[in-house]
Amino acid sequence: MADFLTTLKTQALLADGAMGSYLFNLTGRLSETNHVYEAFNIEQPELIKRVHRDYLEAGARCLKTNTFGANRQQLRQFGLENRVAELNQAGVRLAHEAITAFQGLGHQPGPCFVLASIGPTVEPLETAFDVAECYHEQLDAIAAAGADALLLETFHSLPQLELLVGLIHSRPGMPPIIAEMSLRTDKDGRTLVPEPELFVRRMAALGVPVAGVNCCAPWDANTFLDAVKDLEPVRNGALQMVVMPNAGGFQRIDNRLMTTVNPEAAGKMARSFSDRGVRLLGGCCEMHPPHIEEMHNYLQSRTADERTPAVTLTTTLPPVGDAEKSGNGLLSRKLKAGEFVVSMEAVPPRGTDDRIIQRKVDFVADLAASGLVDAVDFTDGSRGIPLIPPGDFIHLVRGRLGWTAATGDPIELIPHFTGRDLNVMGIQGRLVSYHANRIHNVLFITGDPPKMSPTYPRSTAVFDLDSVAMIRLTHGCLNAGVDFGGVPLGKQADPRTHFTLGSGVELEAQDMPRELSRLQQKIDHGVDYIMTQPAFRPEPLAVLEKFRDKTACLIGVMVLSNYDHAQRMAHVPGVVIPDALLQRFAAYPQLADQTKLGLDIATEQIRGLVREGWAGVYLMATAAGSGVFDVLRNGLGK
Repeated sequence: MADFLTTLKTQALLADGAMGSYLFNLTGRLSETNHVYEAFNIEQPELIKRVHRDYLEAGARCLKTNTFGANRQQLRQFGLENRVAELNQAGVRLAHEAITAFQGLGHQPGPCFVLASIGPTVEPLETAFDVAECYHEQLDAIAAAGADALLLETFHSLPQLELLVGLIHSRPGMPPIIAEMSLRTDKDGRTLVPEPELFVRRMAALGVPVAGVNCCAPWDANTFLDAVKDLEPVRNGALQMVVMPNAGGFQRIDNRLMTTVNPEAAGKMARSFSDRGVRLLGGCCEMHPPHIEEMHNYLQSRTADERTPAVTLTTTLPPVGDAEKSGNGLLSRKLKAGEFVVSMEAVPPRGTDDRIIQRKVDFVADLAASGLVDAVDFTDGSRGIPLIPPGDFIHLVRGRLGWTAATGDPIELIPHFTGRDLNVMGIQGRLVSYHANRIHNVLFITGDPPKMSPTYPRSTAVFDLDSVAMIRLTHGCLNAGVDFGGVPLGKQADPRTHFTLGSGVELEAQDMPRELSRLQQKIDHGVDYIMTQPAFRPEPLAVLEKFRDKTACLIGVMVLSNYDHAQRMAHVPGVVIPDALLQRFAAYPQLADQTKLGLDIATEQIRGLVREGWAGVYLMATAAGSGVFDVLRNGLGK
């Protein structure tokens, strides 16, 4: 059986979301006399198992038991104080049964854990005697039932939490402790209470292995992580971090009060917390299965490299080199010759409207005729939305424009290639198909998780391989003439593919050491160029300086169409819009003036990249229309 703490040290684990608010959704009643949520462990066990099943199907691997208020003091108000042991043991048993049933259906393998929920009292307990009187039966019942960890959650009183930790340590056979406080901002709106640094230091001193926050707004969780990230027990891994926020408090957006933590935002939040080293993630109030599903998708995309299969590379031929790749197209040739290059991002169509399809084809034709770009790169389900696959759309573009093997393509057509949709076998098959169909330049990215409308059938993210693994296998296997299993791709003397290999890098990643480590791995495995996320300030480019002589760096430039567009992009992970830039847009009340400003900013960025000797520019200008041609002419000086 997997050990919870050992597993947590090797991988991030996703817990479930709210129990109480989800039960309220399912029953329409708050916990009250004759309808006590903790009593459902005996009175409505199938309902509790349904909650657990819904979270497991959403991707959770740690289940919180329905025992939050199942201590003697909290149950006394309902006349249930003599059923403490019964309700707690049933709560742990139901979680175990749900996991066993889920795994018995052949769902995703891997360890699942039961976290026994232990909540505070309404009024903090101030003495060790009172804490022992309140909690000893609950603790003994939970330990006897076989919980994997004790989740002390939503505590507001640090002294009460410390007394409870002391009680647990005094009782033999107790599971490991996860301690969570519900921190709140003080009257000044900035300071968290209790003080995060004090809380973490006290938990570390008491030997608690996992500590963090729950039942708070995501922005308060961010403030907590900022406050404790440099503390010694956090930096050296002695204390693992846990974050389980609510679905957010209300924020004023223009003239409305809104909560902005929908399922997609929860997914981005999970990615952000994971990148900052949080090992145990989940949700609290109003975080329900759709939120957990999005969190699972994002975390799966971040851990694809941990599941990359080991492949022994056996081939008698070396991977193809620059000479072969130079023949792949205009961008490949200019890259290998050390000339400045421009690639323009395009988004394939989503539906069947032929007018939209033809507009996109005509735009590619106009770009080719302009002589301003060397390639068009087509996104692969950008933002997790189902679009025509980029390879299929390249075939459509060539057919409508009459670009054949005999005529060649006037510009290089590059598909983005994600690890989201295909398993290892499917990835190899698609790449071999690309090569047979004259698609010889591929941009490998791990990819965005699926994010469909609520009515869209659930789509599973595969992520067998991440971008690093796809580069390694394409360069070391296909470009060396063998498949991913080491079998020759053909009986001819030289069966090698000759892909030009690209990938991406986030210049504003929250975990820059990890991002730069992955970039170095991509370079080591044979990447020919990288395209960056848009850089709206010069400082992030400094991190690429040491890589400039190792691979071609195409710097991302995005044309912001207006103030609203700039504000939306500021919330995208990996993209930072400086406040000064937002203020420049806000200074223009007219939309036309905002649009002109966006074009002018992109033009100046391109001029700077040319002047500073970067390898090229990766232009994102979906909303710029014909203005993109002026940006390129003026930016490139043509």
